[in-house]
Amino acid sequence: MDSLHTDKADFADDYWHVNAGSKKIHAARIKGRFATFKKITGSLWLIFFLLPYMRWHGRQAVMFDISGRKFYLFSATIWPQDIWMLSLVLVLLAISLFAITAIAGRVFCGYFCFQTAWADLFTYIEGKIEGPPQKRIVLDKAPWTLKKALIKLPKHFLWLVISVLTGITFTLYFEDAYSLWHSFLTLDAPPVAWVVVGLFTAGTYILAGFMREQVCFWLCPYARIQGVMYDKDTLLPTYDYVRGEPRGKIRRDENKDKKGDCVDCNLCVAVCPTGVDIRRGQQEGCITCGLCIDACNFMMDKVGKPGGLIRYSSLDEMEGIVQPPLYKRPRVTIYTIILFTAFLGIAYGLTNIKTIDLSVSHERQPLFVMLSDGSIQNKYSLKLVNRMGKDVDVKVTVAGPDGLNMSGVQKNILMKMGKVTPVTAFIKIPSASLKDDITPIFFKVVNSKTDEVYKEYESMFVSPK
Repeated sequence: MDSLHTDKADFADDYWHVNAGSKKIHAARIKGRFATFKKITGSLWLIFFLLPYMRWHGRQAVMFDISGRKFYLFSATIWPQDIWMLSLVLVLLAISLFAITAIAGRVFCGYFCFQTAWADLFTYIEGKIEGPPQKRIVLDKAPWTLKKALIKLPKHFLWLVISVLTGITFTLYFEDAYSLWHSFLTLDAPPVAWVVVGLFTAGTYILAGFMREQVCFWLCPYARIQGVMYDKDTLLPTYDYVRGEPRGKIRRDENKDKKGDCVDCNLCVAVCPTGVDIRRGQQEGCITCGLCIDACNFMMDKVGKPGGLIRYSSLDEMEGIVQPPLYKRPRVTIYTIILFTAFLGIAYGLTNIKTIDLSVSHERQPLFVMLSDGSIQNKYSLKLVNRMGKDVDVKVTVAGPDGLNMSGVQKNILMKMGKVTPVTAFIKIPSASLKDDITPIFFKVVNSKTDEVYKEYESMFVSPK
């Protein structure tokens, strides 16, 4: 077994290489279960284009309202004071990525990454207009003529249309989608919106249309760190070296027992979106999409040999070592605990978002005012936030020492849905009721009709020493 491992390592060292951008990858398309799964996961990005137009209680269902300092997520309204939930979401996404990588490699890159989805769409358009890979290679090498320009022009036009729609859709998550579309069509959109659309259009057009696999090689930070997340139990598209070598074309007059099952058709390389030859070992460019498995299984079926020459497998499994269950892998266990904790925190936050929130600020200049009747007055600025899905009538009450009186506040306050209602309150307390220079008082926001207490806030009343 040690000699086998050494042979494979030498083989990988001899043939391992990185595409440094010297050639453009024109990947062939193949049918198979992994190719079908890749299409399904890529199509999920349609949600990105459709979600801004979904309405919820008369407003956009999902929107980052930067000017209003809130985030709408269907029935939930996330405010700046709930930012801790955003932190937990980021932790959840990051650890999910780490856990999936430790278990099954870069499946996010292969199936769910936006760069993969857009590049796949762009190459699909390219193939429909310019033809199969070999024909596209010949066309790229040919000198520029009117005929070549007329062939390539529709492709670039469609690329730009998709890029512009991508940029516009991104901006729709920050303003009302229908209003912003009207602003774009009337050329009345704010400058920042045009800048964002321009940047996203250029980025999508260049990254998905021209750089493609080079983004995975050189620009994506995840590609740089994914190697340290692998271990000998990570499932990756793997070439069965023992079964496949020595490879070679099938000839009638040759002893087939002296050859491995690999017929050296190079179809696994032809379908790889990053141009990786998986037979040369695991490489930085492999995004674990499994298309090489579909290609190899197709060829094995064609030549009458069993599939699985290239398959999802771990290094230990290839060497005959029994793979431990997931719960016995410390790294996966730690990731799972962190994921579960973050998920519980997010679930708690979403289910315990208060429908009405109240913040109170004490006026500092001056801290207090002595009135002619001997009482002390303090000024407060209240901010009432309505997170309910409807407008609501409330009243503000305050409790404290005997003789407390509040003025400047309306008896009934109409709180608009999703809005902040500012209120200024003056609290007056007789000097005889004040025993300390700092006295606690309690503000309450109460439903005007049902007297239901929405929110209580403890503040302080300042008086002379």
